[in-house]
Amino acid sequence: MATGKRGLAHISEVIREVFDQLQLTERLSMPPITIPKTIILAIDPGPEQSAVVLYDPVKRAVMSHGKHSNYEIRDDLWMYSNWYSDLVIEMVASYGKPVGAETFETCVWIGRFIEASPDPDSVIRIERKDVKMHLCQATAKVTDAVIRQRLIDLFGPGKDKAIGKKACPGPLYGIKADCWQALALAVTYADKLAGAAP
Repeated sequence: MATGKRGLAHISEVIREVFDQLQLTERLSMPPITIPKTIILAIDPGPEQSAVVLYDPVKRAVMSHGKHSNYEIRDDLWMYSNWYSDLVIEMVASYGKPVGAETFETCVWIGRFIEASPDPDSVIRIERKDVKMHLCQATAKVTDAVIRQRLIDLFGPGKDKAIGKKACPGPLYGIKADCWQALALAVTYADKLAGAAP
């Protein structure tokens, strides 16, 4: 993947930072740092590209995010498997309406992502309606914009605190488009793990 992307490939930078800290603590005879047990990799799948968010639920921190080719993500699921503990994918659901070829292709890629993971049976699938209900306590009229605003409220409150600016970025700085949906997926799953309300 191209250097400089804030997507899944950004994990390599995190890896280097962790190794640097481990080497430093070893030289100083200090206890090594503890890598969090739960790191969530959430995928909002698409027919050709998918949005990904790497999320630390303990620190409530977005470690990496981006939208990339499905082929890249599929390969990285195995390559970087040691750097996430839980893989969560939004599952396509039937709402009684006609769907096109893109929806069926997305279903194919969901299966490919699952099989590319180190432990396919442990992959979590969550439907969009469950994300809406968890974050907004409703499904009717809950659009992508409503979910985005809800996330800003959770990490803010307010856009200035949640997103911020280049000179003073907030925890959600740089997140855009489908990455909001991937983040919503990660937050929903994290809250369910903790048994907490949003």
